[in-house]
Amino acid sequence: MSTDVTAKSPAPAPPGKSGSAAGGGLLQLILDGMRRNMRQYGMLIALGLIVAFFAVATDGDLLLPRNVSNLVLQNSYVLILAIGMMLVIIAGHIDLSVGSLTAFVGAFAAVLTVQHDVSWPVAVVLCLIAGAVAGAVQGFFIAYLGIPSFIVTLAGMLIFRGLTEILLEGQTLGPFPDGLQKMGNGFLPEVGPETNYHNITLLLGFALIAFAVIQEFRDRKRQQEFSLEVLPKNIFVLKLVVIVAAILALTLLLASYKGAPIILLVLGVLVVGYGYVMRNSVFGRHIYAIGGNLPAAKLSGVKDKKVTFYIFLNMGALAALAGLAIAARLNAASPKAGLNYELEAIASAFIGGASMSGGVGTVLGAIIGGLVLGVLNNGMNLLSVGTDWQQVIKGLALLAAVGFDVWNKRKSGS
Repeated sequence: MSTDVTAKSPAPAPPGKSGSAAGGGLLQLILDGMRRNMRQYGMLIALGLIVAFFAVATDGDLLLPRNVSNLVLQNSYVLILAIGMMLVIIAGHIDLSVGSLTAFVGAFAAVLTVQHDVSWPVAVVLCLIAGAVAGAVQGFFIAYLGIPSFIVTLAGMLIFRGLTEILLEGQTLGPFPDGLQKMGNGFLPEVGPETNYHNITLLLGFALIAFAVIQEFRDRKRQQEFSLEVLPKNIFVLKLVVIVAAILALTLLLASYKGAPIILLVLGVLVVGYGYVMRNSVFGRHIYAIGGNLPAAKLSGVKDKKVTFYIFLNMGALAALAGLAIAARLNAASPKAGLNYELEAIASAFIGGASMSGGVGTVLGAIIGGLVLGVLNNGMNLLSVGTDWQQVIKGLALLAAVGFDVWNKRKSGS
């Protein structure tokens, strides 16, 4: 009687999948996932390492609730600018005028509220409109007249700095009304029963955790629907645990002091709103398209001039918001305000994963890049590092981030 031997023979194991490697399967999955998402997770890991280093080096002072709160307040303007700058860089442009524009808007707000007694809510609206108009003018020259963004915004940097000097007549002007001051220094009010924590901050933190988890599941489901590669289930769960732990830690730190700063709430709205636009809207996809391949985008029907115009209009409005935030925090408008802010915003975008060639970057990456710079500044100040060495270290951080981007692109062959 014949026997079908082939039916019982085990199939040969595919290369790299032998039973001896099974024990290292989880580690291999983690490493493979990190390689595929190196651009996304590289700087997030770096931020965690920087925080851990300064937490140890400062004997925990970096993570004191008061210092964490100050860290948010001190870097709010950079994070706001970084969001707008990320969009500009993704589209393949640059904006050198944002520092001077923040100073101009702060001076404009001071003139309105201090010299002309305009109510601060009206002044805020007028300042945001002024910033948007300034950005729109620059966007018109860039998009419709074809002048390079470097030249237009360099001219804008000089113009807005000069207008700031004219408005303030070379002097510092202040103080601002109490309502406007709270925009830069205020905290959410305390309500509810007496506890050891700030109740509203706790509620917002839990709501943010729920939103983040739901968003991760929705993104994973969308990727699976389009047959895109997703993280293995165990790695995905680990990612969720890390996200929840990070948000919860920040929530408890802020809630144990004065609660969440008002400007942090503004930042949260910006991150969620702009993140949604860049991920899910036609406008966001068009920004990536014109930065990634402009000729192909034109052939696909993308109105590149209109998109570019609105990108710079948006950058002007965000620069105005940042100008209001920093002026409110300092409680005065100064002719020297905003110096080098454009460089910090650009550095934040590149450190956060933007590419020099355009077409690459995320809103969350811009925030991570800004936080890297902010933690470096704060940590070095706590360690009494001189400003000279601080500039050197931040420059090296920027060079390392861009160098890593170039190396990663060459390695992947893109």
